Amino acid sequence: MMWHVDVELKTDSDEELARQTQAGSLTAFEVLVTRYEQRVYGFVRQWRQNDTEAREVTQDTFVRAFQAISQLNCRLSFAPWLFAIARRKCINAYRSQRFIADGPPPDQPDFNDPSEILARQEDGENIWKVARRHLPDVQFQAIWLRYVEEMNIPDVARTLGKTQIAIRVLLFRARQTLAGKLQSAGRSGGRKSASLSPLAQEGSS
Repeated sequence: MMWHVDVELKTDSDEELARQTQAGSLTAFEVLVTRYEQRVYGFVRQWRQNDTEAREVTQDTFVRAFQAISQLNCRLSFAPWLFAIARRKCINAYRSQRFIADGPPPDQPDFNDPSEILARQEDGENIWKVARRHLPDVQFQAIWLRYVEEMNIPDVARTLGKTQIAIRVLLFRARQTLAGKLQSAGRSGGRKSASLSPLAQEGSS
């Protein structure tokens, strides 16, 4: 019987699992953790200097989500609410360290020398390295949530606490900046610049 219940939980929507968690089901929350742990880690890792820090912030995110689950409106999407918690945890972690160490803030990791990034830019993964290096945090967060997490505009707006119009502007500016950086690199390096697809193909989304 327990196996049957677990299978049913795995097919439930995020919002249904959140409702069950609100009703006291730890098993339902564990399913949510399984679904989102790597995704939240991928988001957090962009701002933490090493794997250990990123995993600690990821764990803190889920602890806080469990503590605050009663505040979630389950008629709305679960993912933006969770990623908003992760974002706040990243900000808090940075603030707690900024008075401890000098040098670049921990939310600006050095992904490699720029020439190394641009020399390998045909690899789609490196587009995100260029993005992280050149975009302001909020623009990077917006395009990450939009294209990696595949959130729609309203959900990105909820996650970042901004209006949908503001998110569209952020995405537009981010795409413009990335296109300029990659095109410039292509000209200086004598190679074709990396495609921004699907980033460049969405127009004014």
